[in-house]
Amino acid sequence: MPPPTVPSREDRRELLRADCSRCAGLCCVALAFARSADFAIDKPAGDPCVHLGEDFGCGIHDRLRPRGFKGCDVFDCYGAGQKIVQTTVAGRDWRRHPELRAAMFAALPLVRGLHELLWYLGEALDLPEAGPVHGELAGAYARISALTDGDVAGIDLDEVRAGVAPLLARASALARAGRQARGLPARVRRGADLVGAPLAGRDLRGADLRGALLIAADLSGADLRHADLIGADLRDADLCGADLGSALFLTQPQVTAARGDAATRLPASLERPGHWER
Repeated sequence: MPPPTVPSREDRRELLRADCSRCAGLCCVALAFARSADFAIDKPAGDPCVHLGEDFGCGIHDRLRPRGFKGCDVFDCYGAGQKIVQTTVAGRDWRRHPELRAAMFAALPLVRGLHELLWYLGEALDLPEAGPVHGELAGAYARISALTDGDVAGIDLDEVRAGVAPLLARASALARAGRQARGLPARVRRGADLVGAPLAGRDLRGADLRGALLIAADLSGADLRHADLIGADLRDADLCGADLGSALFLTQPQVTAARGDAATRLPASLERPGHWER
């Protein structure tokens, strides 16, 4: 049996790129947020944000951070919003079709989670070193992509993630083999609590930092090439001058949640956030 067909890199990234113009403000309604450093107001799930316009656009989109909505700036639906609106409900929206509200809102976190997994699988497929598992990666990509085309209501997202995690770990190990820096600190490991850690200028090449807490860590000038950052919490981490050009499984929300500057090196698939130092 021939291996499953996976879209090209360009087509994959287009599928997973959020396009608010083709959505119906789903993230501005379906999701709840609480007044905090990330959100200026409380908003229950299912209530439209006060800044959501009649055209489903955000009235303060160009000034989210100054207005206290850093969390909105960081959020990325990975294209789940337009997938639900354009495909699942065939172009309809929750205002003109209120009978669709509950299903659309419940689908958003599920489709977003599946699309995030597609992002990771696509990144793994782009790793030449992961060639020995490319067939399995392609199969997993095809299966999860098919899930997003149907009714996601009964999907156990945790179960889907658990099924993919070992495969992504194998791809990571293959990509990092022989690239680990010498003398990595023992605390620099998967799931480590590195909140506020002073890691400026450290050679962290090939480190396994999956799920690590790097909140407000000083990673300025650090070498993070081929470091596995899947699920790492980079909120307010200092990435100024750091080299993440070949970091594994780095996502746009992680980058946007961190601090950086013009000298920070990022993978070509990610954009330099507007709030970073120039």
